Amino acid sequence: MRSLSFAIVLCLLPAGLFAAEVSSPIRSVIAADKGKLVRYDEQGTPVWIYKEVKAVHRVQQLENGNLLTQQGWGKIIEVAPDKHIVWSYDAAHSNGNTGKAIEVHSFQRLPNGNTMVVENGIGRIIEVNNRGEIVHQLNYQVSHLDAHRDVRQAHKLDSGNYLVCHEADGRVVEYTPDGTIAWEYEVPLFDKPPAGGHGPEAWGNQVFNALRLKSGNTLIATGNGHSILEVTPEKEIVWQLHQQDLPGITLAWVTSLEVLPNGNILFGNCHAGPDNPQLIEVTRNKEVVWTFRDFDLLGNATAVSATAGSHPEILR
Repeated sequence: MRSLSFAIVLCLLPAGLFAAEVSSPIRSVIAADKGKLVRYDEQGTPVWIYKEVKAVHRVQQLENGNLLTQQGWGKIIEVAPDKHIVWSYDAAHSNGNTGKAIEVHSFQRLPNGNTMVVENGIGRIIEVNNRGEIVHQLNYQVSHLDAHRDVRQAHKLDSGNYLVCHEADGRVVEYTPDGTIAWEYEVPLFDKPPAGGHGPEAWGNQVFNALRLKSGNTLIATGNGHSILEVTPEKEIVWQLHQQDLPGITLAWVTSLEVLPNGNILFGNCHAGPDNPQLIEVTRNKEVVWTFRDFDLLGNATAVSATAGSHPEILR
């Protein structure tokens, strides 16, 4: 029924839309940029466009077919295939936040129906029920609070802990439910001095995303480190993909991160310019399986994506 719902919407899209450039018809994806959320079919054809999202750093596809995303940095919304908002949470004005410098870049619908919300600027991770009431909270630890750069992405793990990417500090931290640090990893600069900017010319450790693998290792999208790292609990790097490892492709700000059922890695290549794909799928042997590029509907700030029908949160 979910696929049928989005197929019906396809008939309502305006004429003249061009398909994305895909290296092969293999992945149906959803991605966000330019104030819109777009679902593409396997051929790269846009089949659903939602234009009311503003800034987006997260999209989660729910079991009911809806999408959990955001409208700017202050509001989280759940959108049905017919584009009706069925649930929302105004983080900027709820639970004591009115008047505070706060941004939300990461959130997650949990198996029990509650929603995790990471509140940048006030150093708090909360879980709210469907009425927006806080049912759990903890404080995270950063060198100094920054509403825009405290946390990019975070995931609640099956263990009940939280895996959090502290962008400004260049750290991935696992917190217990009471806020105790259980594990942390400082993203390395590999003996290179930091360089400003957002594109391939930049350099740093401003980590964007991290997933806990079934092996217990952690897969890390290093943001302006132009790389993906897999590290063990002992903090040894056992696999890595760097800026020029893929022939004909230059990596810039590495953002979204998904482990597919076949073991391949799908990731976002943001701020890399129109000559490079925005989404890339690679094998563990660093072979490029599939790429995606659409600089018409989307652009150079495509920082969020997910394969249609996937649930990356359960691939830990």
